[in-house]
This record gives sequence, structure tokens and C-alpha cells, in this order.
Amino acid sequence: MNTTTAIHPDVAVITEAEVVQLAQRLEEDDYGSPFEALNDWHLLRSLAFQRPEMVESYLYLLDLEAFDES
Repeated sequence: MNTTTAIHPDVAVITEAEVVQLAQRLEEDDYGSPFEALNDWHLLRSLAFQRPEMVESYLYLLDLEAFDES
């Protein structure tokens, strides 16, 4: 059994153009495996937490919902 390790780029150095490409890939949802899509989703999610201004237009791709934990 092979294990694939995802190597995410440093979110501090990702450019706006790269974010646009990432969002386009997620919108098209044309991946060779579900794990490729999941890696992109996790990267976009990381960006949403660490650099929210970069992904404001693409938050709908994350399906983030507010949860009431009370």
C-alpha cells in the first residue's frame, strides 16, 4: 500500500493568480482522484483562515457554516 503525502505551499507566499487557479480547479471539479480535490479544498481553507482577504470571493467553495455550539 502506498501513502501519498500532500505538500502544501506556504500560504504566506501564494499569489492572487494562484488563488484564482485554485478556485477554478475546485469549480470545475475535474480531478483524477478525490484526494486531489481534497488537497485543493484544504489549501483554500487554510488560506481562508490565514489570509481571508485572498479568498473572500471563493468562500462559497468551502461550504463553511456558522455552528452554534451552545
